[in-house]
Order: sequence, then C-alpha cells, then structure tokens
Amino acid sequence: MEAIAINTDKLTWHAACRVEDIPQDGGACALIDGRQIAIFNFARRGEWYATDNECPHRQQMAIGRGMIGSQGEEPKVACPFHKRTFSLKTGHCLNDDGYRINTFPVKVEQGVVFVGV
Repeated sequence: MEAIAINTDKLTWHAACRVEDIPQDGGACALIDGRQIAIFNFARRGEWYATDNECPHRQQMAIGRGMIGSQGEEPKVACPFHKRTFSLKTGHCLNDDGYRINTFPVKVEQGVVFVGV
C-alpha cells in the first residue's frame, strides 16, 4: 500500500497498512517517512499500538517481531533477541530502566491502520 499522509494539528496520520496485514496478537513493521515503526494488533485486548521498531539495547530492528502480552494491566512487547520488555503505552522498559522506545498513536478506519507521527 502506498503511504498516504494527512496533517491534523501536531500529528501527521499515515496510512500504514491494512488491518489484515498485521497478525492478530502480533506485530509487523511499516516504513513511515523513512522510519521503521512496529505496529501491533493486540486482539485479545481489542487494542492497537505502534512503537519504534529498533530495540535500543543492541540497536536491532526487531521489536515488530517481539511477543506481546501483559504485565499486570500494562500491555507490553518483548524484544525477541534479549527479552527487554517495553510498555506498548509509554515505551518505558519494564525490566531495565536504562532503555525506552518511542510510541505513536494508532487509529483504524475502514480497514486501514493509521499511525500518527
């Protein structure tokens, strides 16, 4: 799908992919404005999230392939290589205070997933 950008106030909403492009209870990566962004369909919770795809621990583009789950009520993703876990809401690392990833708002309209950057 060709990226479409829509400016609204401080965010630019990008049409990143179709809903069916992201596995249920999993993630995938989209290239938005030259930046790799991981998009997650947390179907068990009925929620969508987007974060940087780069894990800051070893600078590997891997977060989109990580496992999602919950720590208490906090939705999280674990880097598939070294198991650093990040909040999908805030981006803070839940098992090492020295790391953080950016998070981005997501909206789904008419089967298209939009990410706000």
